[in-house]
Amino acid sequence: MSAPIRRTGATRSADIPADVLEALSLGTLSSATLAEGLALDQARLLRAVFPDLPPHALAKADAACGIGILKRMHAIAGMLLQALGPTSIARCQAHAADTVRGWACFMIGQQLDLDLPGRLQAIRPLADDPHFGVREWAWMAVRPHLARDLEAAITELTPWTASPSERLRRFASEALRPRGVWCAHIPALKQQPQTALPILEPLHADPATYVQDSVANWLNDAAKDRPDWVRALCAHWRQGQPTEATRRICTRALRSLR
Repeated sequence: MSAPIRRTGATRSADIPADVLEALSLGTLSSATLAEGLALDQARLLRAVFPDLPPHALAKADAACGIGILKRMHAIAGMLLQALGPTSIARCQAHAADTVRGWACFMIGQQLDLDLPGRLQAIRPLADDPHFGVREWAWMAVRPHLARDLEAAITELTPWTASPSERLRRFASEALRPRGVWCAHIPALKQQPQTALPILEPLHADPATYVQDSVANWLNDAAKDRPDWVRALCAHWRQGQPTEATRRICTRALRSLR
């Protein structure tokens, strides 16, 4: 009987125990930290999940492992789509390893036959995934499509702000942050952040810290270009008897302006 794997909560790749890294790279263990997700060997993981991939596909994946993580996820997903077709999305989506489900996110992002409502419908289960990393891949994978058709994206995502799932409510905000993390900025929202009020307003008193942080970060992004607008919006939200959630959002939203 093998010894149980000991997790250390490592925040640096160099500190991840070898047996943890091995299990992550074989797809038998989900990452517990960002460091683990970045450190695993995606080439090995790919071979473990899809052992029958042709050599030319594996060569593309091996080359992708030498580039940045976001480009790597995009490249491996594109290779899988080309080699196996869209039916392989369901196989990735059902896999226990979070990185494999992340490939499914980017495969959905690269499908050519989806309109925006269809793409959002396809990404929805992954946006609501139990794993923090998959939820991040989900919005990153479809953000370029949202940014290209901003009006339609806001229309489609506004109902998500009423979802019982805090993960989906957070997706509506996080996917359209003006600046965001590991992603291209959205110039239209940097200059006209009021365009996103149909999403921000329903979330201004959200009870979930997960959502509050996203809304606050959204406004902190906007404050880099439109500080007066963010100040005015927070002043409006603070009128009367604001909830503790609203006070927390506004305090964090204004942190760069103090």
